[in-house]
Amino acid sequence: MRPILMKGHERPLTFLKYNRDGDLLFSCAKDHNPTVWFADNGERLGTYRGHNGAVWCCDVSRDSGRLITGSADQTAKLWNVQTGQQLFTFNFDSPARSVDFSVGDKLAVITTDPFMELPSAIHVKRIAKDPSEQTGESVLLIKGPQGRINRALWGPLNRTIISAGEDAVIRIWDSETGKLLKESDKESGHKKTVTSLVKSADGSHFLTGSLDKSARLWDTRTLTLIKTYVTERPVNAVAMSPLLDHVVLGGGQDASAVTTTDHRAGKFEAKFYDKILQEEIGGVKGHFGPINALAFNPDGKSFSSGGEDGYVRLHHFDSDYFNIKI
Repeated sequence: MRPILMKGHERPLTFLKYNRDGDLLFSCAKDHNPTVWFADNGERLGTYRGHNGAVWCCDVSRDSGRLITGSADQTAKLWNVQTGQQLFTFNFDSPARSVDFSVGDKLAVITTDPFMELPSAIHVKRIAKDPSEQTGESVLLIKGPQGRINRALWGPLNRTIISAGEDAVIRIWDSETGKLLKESDKESGHKKTVTSLVKSADGSHFLTGSLDKSARLWDTRTLTLIKTYVTERPVNAVAMSPLLDHVVLGGGQDASAVTTTDHRAGKFEAKFYDKILQEEIGGVKGHFGPINALAFNPDGKSFSSGGEDGYVRLHHFDSDYFNIKI
């Protein structure tokens, strides 16, 4: 399987997201310009210009009509996917770290970083069908825990919001009242910052990756730990195959090890694990710096990775990938 190398970002990648049809791939990076690509051949379609800081996260609506982005410039923006036009800007008092559309695209959850005296926060915004009627007011504001919230996603039927971040605790909130419903306990939970969080295709379970060199699979309703995948590097990004029982971990290395590796070799690999058996089944090397973003195409036949090296690598699986036996 030969990767397609997509070079469009000047700075490290931060996030990757496919649309629901799997024909478009959206990439965010520290260079202020979210970009959209054709997901089959890696051709660049266009960029969304208007942010004034690193873009940390994005999400695309079910009909691929709207894009939402969260940025270090203390805004989240809504865009017309097709034209690249800015539709609305949500202004905050600190960087917007994570954005996620609800099922039905009528709401969006946006998290903001702690800043000066401000704690981290989770904001729920109503998304108007007609952009001219869009307002910036929050339907719900949850004052977050200590430290940054790196990711917040909607739970099943939009009834809950799942959040995780620097304090390593995974929390489930009631999306109507903002009440804390569950949090992961110290025993089964992560030991260091949770960097990434991704839901399964059916929403029944989700996967978290952490700097404690592991990824963990959780039951969405009960927050029970189901599986743990252990690796030898801090995990920056995780993804879950919608087709096979595979999970992918991408990460960096400890700063102490940076000088000891051969700088020429693309040593940074996306590691594949068997979701059930928790065993490593393979790896895809290629990036020249830590992997910061991973995403599976919704059809499960390709995946992409984004690195500190500014490249997006798009991999279409060979047929033998679908027959891996352990």
